[in-house]
Amino acid sequence: MIIVMKAHYTPQQLEGVVNAVKAHGLTPHITYGVETAIVAAVGEFHIASLDPFEVMDGVDSVKRISQPFKLGSRQVHPENSVFPIDGFTIGGDEIAIIAGPCSVESKSQILETAHAVREAGANALRGGVFKPRTSPYAFQGLGEEGLEYLAEAREQTGMPIVVEIMSQTQLELMLKYVDVFQVGARNMQNFNLLRALGETRKTILLKRGLSATIEELLMSAEYILAGGNKQVILCERGIRTFETATRNTTDINAIPVLKNLTHLPVILDPSHSTGHADYVAAIARAGIAAGADGLIVEVHPEPTKAVSDGKQSLKPERFAEMVKQVKAIAEIMGRRVAPVKKPVTTGW
Repeated sequence: MIIVMKAHYTPQQLEGVVNAVKAHGLTPHITYGVETAIVAAVGEFHIASLDPFEVMDGVDSVKRISQPFKLGSRQVHPENSVFPIDGFTIGGDEIAIIAGPCSVESKSQILETAHAVREAGANALRGGVFKPRTSPYAFQGLGEEGLEYLAEAREQTGMPIVVEIMSQTQLELMLKYVDVFQVGARNMQNFNLLRALGETRKTILLKRGLSATIEELLMSAEYILAGGNKQVILCERGIRTFETATRNTTDINAIPVLKNLTHLPVILDPSHSTGHADYVAAIARAGIAAGADGLIVEVHPEPTKAVSDGKQSLKPERFAEMVKQVKAIAEIMGRRVAPVKKPVTTGW
């Protein structure tokens, strides 16, 4: 249920509505506008009539939420959600670029990559330290050692770090280091993890599952939003189809569809969606033209020596060329790539 307050409502009237929502066993989520506010009442809805809320002081209108995803819907939050991530914003006119290796392999590797992608125009650094690998014998990540290397890279470059979390058991450790938690495709419906992340106030980058529908992605985001964490970024990373020419099939359609359905920022991962470095720049350009709010791209100084996903990783020079192309397309779209944050130190 959505309760829209009248213009110039009083704090007392809003409090009365919130208390009435709670009295019906529902959870109120408030979105503030310039002159009004919207109260989304979420929970098991057993109210036969909306009349009791429609006649309350300060209430302009009441209607049911038609989408199964409530808090992520534009019915509840008509305007785009825009929020800061340590030096840049996402969801507005700026396009954010996140780049880095699939896995943190060593201190020298992540520091070299961090400086290279920052120089090329990246706003945030990605790097995996706990790796969900198909084979239990493949490289599983450096764990806390990798987090320490990422923290040093952040100190030197000024870029926030984006790291994948696989389980809620890793949360306590990672909270000490990580700026943005990435939920990978395999964990999109790990509901215990999503609930735990909903209790944090860190930005969450939620990737679409390999075979997930758009609605299923939005319902997974709802778990995080329902916990009170409003800083959720959705990521289209390609879906599994019958086609084998690429690692996955990039669902470019998902970008405008998601932008129509939800107020949450939407970014594209052209690395996983293609699985081949030769196609990454083309799909990145297409994503920005389709309305994506950002990109997350795999970059490695020596892809042939990468312990994971080397085939889809760009070398720094190819990444720099891609950023130039993305900037040109962003300008055509009336947007701009977010400016690079100045480093805190110059120790490199």
